[in-house]
This record gives sequence, C-alpha cells and structure tokens, in this order.
Amino acid sequence: TRTDAPAPLLLRTTQAGIATLRLNRPAQFNALSEALLEALRVEIDALARDPALRCVVLESAGRAFCAGHDLREMRSQPSFDYYLALFRQCSRVMQGLQALPVPVIAKVRGIATAAGCQLVASCDLAVAADTATFAVSGINAGLFCSTPAVALSRNVSTKRAFEMLVTARFIDAAQACDWGLVNDVAPDAELDARVQALADVIAAKSPSAIRYGKRMFYAQRQMPQAEAYDYAAEVMARNMMEEDAAEGIDAFLQKRAPQWRG
Repeated sequence: TRTDAPAPLLLRTTQAGIATLRLNRPAQFNALSEALLEALRVEIDALARDPALRCVVLESAGRAFCAGHDLREMRSQPSFDYYLALFRQCSRVMQGLQALPVPVIAKVRGIATAAGCQLVASCDLAVAADTATFAVSGINAGLFCSTPAVALSRNVSTKRAFEMLVTARFIDAAQACDWGLVNDVAPDAELDARVQALADVIAAKSPSAIRYGKRMFYAQRQMPQAEAYDYAAEVMARNMMEEDAAEGIDAFLQKRAPQWRG
C-alpha cells in the first residue's frame, strides 16, 4: 500500500538572491512545533552560509501567519526541563533571524499571536495585509508571553508592549504599523507585490554594505552612545575599504549605475 509522504513543515525557494521561507502547517495555523522550530533553525543556518543571499522573506501557508507555540504538543510533556529547552530552542531561532547577514522581511497574513507575534517582531522588516491582526495572548491561558515580550518590547513602546501583554487584546494592521511592529500595510491582493518590491530594492544594493550594516545596526543598539560611535566609525572605515564602496562612490561621481561585485 502506497503511503503519501507528509508535506514538509517548511518550504524554501530562492530566486535572484531572495530566499523565501514558508511555514507550512496551515491546518494548525502554522503553530511552532518542535519540528517546525528545528526546520527553521536548519534553514537559517544554511542561509547564513550562502554568499549569494541578498534578502529573506518569511511567509506562511493558509489563513494564519503563526498562532504561536503548539499548545497541544506543549501539554503532552509537562516538565520544567522540557519547557525550558523548548523556549530556549525558540529563542535561538528568533535570534538566528536577526543574526542572518541580510535583511529578513515578514510577510504577514491573518493572525500573528504569541510566539507568532514574536516572529514578526524578530524580523528586520515586516509588511502586513490590511486584514492581519496581532496579539501576545498567552495571558488568556494563564501564561505571560515572556519570551515574545523580549522582541515585542524592542519594536513598540514600553507601555504599548505591556498593555498588549497583560490584556491580550488584538491590534489590527494599521495599529501595528503606527506602533512600529510592521513597516507597511497593503491590501491583501497587493501584499505579495509590495513585499517583492521591497526585497528587490534591498537585493539591488551593495551586498557588502548591507552585510556590514545589519551587523552594525544591532550591535550598536546595545552600546552607550560614545561606544556606539567608536564602533560605527570603525565599521564604516572597514566598509570604505571594500571594492563596492569605491565602485559606488565612483559611479555616483560619474553619474552612472554602480556595478556591484556581489
């Protein structure tokens, strides 16, 4: 008897240096099971080693972006050690997205709740359909969204983040954009094109400058201002020594399009 293989939990495609990762548990609203988190970790590690990579788009199959952790799976193993390992596994994935050397864009349709909202907040950029909604709703199940709070509070203001965490109320895409959780909102029918256009703009820039810039951006945010300026000056000087910087400045002065080395 022939048995069909289960569908992969995570799909990856790459075109012109833009990699797309698609969460593929639509029937479970793309909940982050252990297996899906591991699949994300493996793909993130592989992408980090790809010198041709220019941008990553994170999207989901079905009607939801991500409903957070898989609660049924979580309740099947009620031990402190299991939960600690699970939340640390999730945290490694979220930090892995930020550690990727190129920008990561969340393309959000449907709900993004709890760790799903954390996933949006952990991406460098986010574009949402105008029907998307966001919440950190663990408090409704007796669980404060502590790890999502780390990413959320680095995107929106302290009081807005805390209100979301203690009330579990949903905010719509327009509020998410106003509060800084997402960069842009598009009609659902235009979302794919809007995200593609943003990815194309990024992919057309100097690869070395983008990689210098992303690493510097997050590192300096953890430093006192004077230290951040010292660090940024060194990074900028190193960036100036790259062939792309010389080519870009010469192209500007000569009024022509630059030819990046890639």
